[in-house]
Amino acid sequence: MVLSMDEIINAICIHTAERTGLRPTDVQVELSWDEDTGYTGEIWAGGRSRYIVESNILEAIMQYVYKEYGIRAFRDDITLDLDEEITALVRQ
Repeated sequence: MVLSMDEIINAICIHTAERTGLRPTDVQVELSWDEDTGYTGEIWAGGRSRYIVESNILEAIMQYVYKEYGIRAFRDDITLDLDEEITALVRQ
């Protein structure tokens, strides 16, 4: 299964909203990739900004695929990839 960048962002928004008590629509996410830091992102929620790293992104994806698709994926089952946009390959 391949998750698009939009689905990854949705996963992070839902995960952040659950942890902060906000609605997913109140969360904004910007993902990026850098040669030095790898996959990272910035989240704006509740008037605050915070940075996330790859492990945070993978955690959100794991929760998302379980809740949305009933797939129990572990960190080793998920590979982030960068082509024209960031995608996630989830092995089932």
